Amino acid sequence: QVQLVESGGGAVQAGGSLRLSCAASGLTFGSYTMGWFRQAPGKEREFVIAIFRNGGATDYADSVKGRFTISRDNAKNTVYLQMNSLKPEDTAVYYCAALYGSRWPVKSWREYRTWGQGTQVTVSS
Repeated sequence: QVQLVESGGGAVQAGGSLRLSCAASGLTFGSYTMGWFRQAPGKEREFVIAIFRNGGATDYADSVKGRFTISRDNAKNTVYLQMNSLKPEDTAVYYCAALYGSRWPVKSWREYRTWGQGTQVTVSS
């Protein structure tokens, strides 16, 4: 059974930091591009950041460049999202997603077939 489990969400003040983790099981982790997406109330799910299978490439939404960093540990089947300088507009449910194969970059959430349950991030001003 393929499963992605996010953790690390919470509430912080603007300018603060959070680190999200996503632990994968039931899949060959190194064969998957891993992405983070977010969805705010009333808005469509949007791409945040992604990392290629071996960690050799990353892709960022313009809104998070210079503030968010993605990394992965293939030995632990885990991907991380380090979020710094958080802004109120970063408030959303953050989802981890997995995309099998070698296509890169892929920013459309519709292409990712495996999803975590989401974790809430709330940034207050």
